[in-house]
Amino acid sequence: MSDKELKELIASLAVESQKTIEAIGELRQAQVKTDKQLAKTDEQLAKTDKQLAKTDEQLRTSQKDVDNEIKKLSKYIGNIGTNQGDVAEEFFVNSLSSTLELGNIHYDELYKNMYKKTKKAEGEFDIVLINGKDIAIIETKYKAHLEDLQDLIHKKHDNFKKLYPQYNNYNHHLGLASFNISDDIKQEALRNKVMILQRKGDIVQTFMP
Repeated sequence: MSDKELKELIASLAVESQKTIEAIGELRQAQVKTDKQLAKTDEQLAKTDKQLAKTDEQLRTSQKDVDNEIKKLSKYIGNIGTNQGDVAEEFFVNSLSSTLELGNIHYDELYKNMYKKTKKAEGEFDIVLINGKDIAIIETKYKAHLEDLQDLIHKKHDNFKKLYPQYNNYNHHLGLASFNISDDIKQEALRNKVMILQRKGDIVQTFMP
């Protein structure tokens, strides 16, 4: 190789080396720019995560407030229903206590909220009337529903017989007492030999099966 060729080769290598150095410099600048962009992205993600956490906390707080309001409303509505039921029960207890008569049958005793629990059964009975041979079991409701009638016939009466077997030889009379009862429920009750007691002014109006 001649001196000229060697010089040209060295010059060519120098140029390529310079290009490589410049390319490395550009890559480093690009990396710095990328690192800055990633840092900015990480910062934005951190802000987003913080905002999401704040939003989640606000949602949890809001849901907690909603749940508390629902509980308060449910308790309020429940209290209204209980109070109305107490009013209806007290009215029928007072009315029947004054005469101790129901369906042309005279009774000797009236029991309010008669409760008993054994291993076989448990039950509370709103009004129970007893004489020497008859027993009347009265369920009181402010507004009667079909489920109340079915519960009286199929559950409460059976439980009564299990809890108080000493009365199983008595004549059993079932009654549904209510301030508000539909004609359909009234007819269904009478078909099942359940007497209906309704408020009529200050007296009790009785419908016998």
